[in-house]
Amino acid sequence: MYINFTASICFFIIILIILIDFMSKRKVNKLENKLFKTISVLTLFGLVLEFIIYGLFIGHYNYNQNLLLFNICAKSLLLYYIVWMYFFVAYTYLVCFYNGKKTYKKFVYGETLAYLTFFVLVLVLPFKIKMTNSNFIPLGAATQISYLIGAFGILFVVVCCLIKFKKLRKKKYIPLIGCILMAVVSIVLQNQFPDLLLMVPSHAIAVMLMYFTIENPDMAMIEQLNVLKDQAERANNAKSEFLSSMSHEIRTPLNAIVGFSQALLEEDLSYQAKEEVKDIVMASDTLLEIVNGILDISKIEANKLEIVDTEYCFNTLLEELVSLTKARLGEKPIDFKCIFSSDLPKYMYGDKVRIKQIVLNLLTNAVKYTKSGWIEFRVNCVNEGDVCKLIISVQDTGMGIKQDSISKLFNKFERLDIEKNNTIEGTGLGLAITKKLLELMGGQIVVQSIYGEGSKFTVTIDQKIVTNPINPILENKEEVKLTNLDLTNKRILVVDDNLINLKVASRLLQDYHCIVDTLPGGAECISKISMGASYDLILMDDMMPKMSGVETLHKLQELEGFNTPVVALTANAISGMREKYIAEGFNEYLSKPIDKTELNRLLNDFLG
Repeated sequence: MYINFTASICFFIIILIILIDFMSKRKVNKLENKLFKTISVLTLFGLVLEFIIYGLFIGHYNYNQNLLLFNICAKSLLLYYIVWMYFFVAYTYLVCFYNGKKTYKKFVYGETLAYLTFFVLVLVLPFKIKMTNSNFIPLGAATQISYLIGAFGILFVVVCCLIKFKKLRKKKYIPLIGCILMAVVSIVLQNQFPDLLLMVPSHAIAVMLMYFTIENPDMAMIEQLNVLKDQAERANNAKSEFLSSMSHEIRTPLNAIVGFSQALLEEDLSYQAKEEVKDIVMASDTLLEIVNGILDISKIEANKLEIVDTEYCFNTLLEELVSLTKARLGEKPIDFKCIFSSDLPKYMYGDKVRIKQIVLNLLTNAVKYTKSGWIEFRVNCVNEGDVCKLIISVQDTGMGIKQDSISKLFNKFERLDIEKNNTIEGTGLGLAITKKLLELMGGQIVVQSIYGEGSKFTVTIDQKIVTNPINPILENKEEVKLTNLDLTNKRILVVDDNLINLKVASRLLQDYHCIVDTLPGGAECISKISMGASYDLILMDDMMPKMSGVETLHKLQELEGFNTPVVALTANAISGMREKYIAEGFNEYLSKPIDKTELNRLLNDFLG
């Protein structure tokens, strides 16, 4: 008896500390928390009843003097069992089945009616206490009813856990199972050894278990933060998917603008008309940069952008960068200096496309923000074994950046000093993408700037040195010869559901003097090839209704004797798409808008 009395006091102190801690912490405002608080307060009440009963038993050997008070406290303890189980059942249902306040209220109304009936039965049914020298034993119909209701409550909780086994996370499932096991053990032992009052201590242990797992305010706050994080990620992914779709849709009409503009430049036009067409080409290039930037940043945010390493000629890459930068300088009074280290390896292994994008972003910004003076493009290296550490710097005498603005430089859609730079085109994505790409590739970027005097951007990135390239890359000088490629009598089939895209492809191929056929879909392509039509090359769009380009290719490959090279012609221009299409069986990949240089190279590879 003395042990039980001491245990009740200890449990009371522990539950009181837990309740104070629970109430003092910032919590997520949920019904689950309110029920836990109610259960904790009830457990304190039950413990108070227990040590009052123990105190009366220990302090007074003449039970008749305190029999009325003793009976009131003992029966109150039985009523406490009913009320505690009522709230624990409500709590379990909430954790397992909550799907809206209306449904939960209906359950609570039914449960309240049932437990109110049990409460009245325990209150009015006969109850007596049998005294022994060492303890007291509660007996009677009221006692049996309270124990029976406890057993049914535990059975309900077990059924709930079994039904929602997959839904409940471990941190909720395990504590509930622990509470169930303790309750079952306490009810069995209580019936076998009536002089042991184990129900309230088991409730106290259940509260402790729930607090340190399910209902810990810190854990609940972390759980809500994780939910909010998941929601934010889903929203971000939805936004990224939308931007990707939008970028793809913009590329389709842009293909017509770029394609026809490039074709017009080769026509015999007046000087003014030619200059206007050049302006169209320049504007379309700017729009394409914006679309590519949006596409890249959306893929980066969705963790879908991949680094694709291949062998490439670094000399060719530098020539392309210099050529593109000079074209963008136009008639600006700027001295463009190029200083390249003599020990730069000719061939390297890495993502050429992304390195070109990184450096071109820096060079383009230098051209944008420099009105006069000079731009220096310097490339040095440190070679150790088969690794080349590239040190690429772009320095200009442009507007410069304020020191307090450098930290904002790599933020998305951030444009600095807008009042001064309001005539300069751009979205503020270039440097944000540059930094993200460098992080993906293990590189770094450093910014030095004096406002009003100029800026210097330095990039360091490691590339693997290739001594014996498998496929030596063509130099730019060789590409020039491809423009005069004559494909007379060669037959090319273009498959695309968009009529304008078919016109663009036909117009661009017209300069090669080849025979061009066009079809609006995959089914028509299969039908024509099945009927015996023969072609030297097929250019096929992928995203077509009814039958995609990939599906069309697979069906073509099933045809006996089909061996025509098929090139994927698509607006899906993100990194890694070439590898994806080649894995599907395409021989090559050409992105929209169609670049004349890439078209030249492709035609030379397959038909030259």
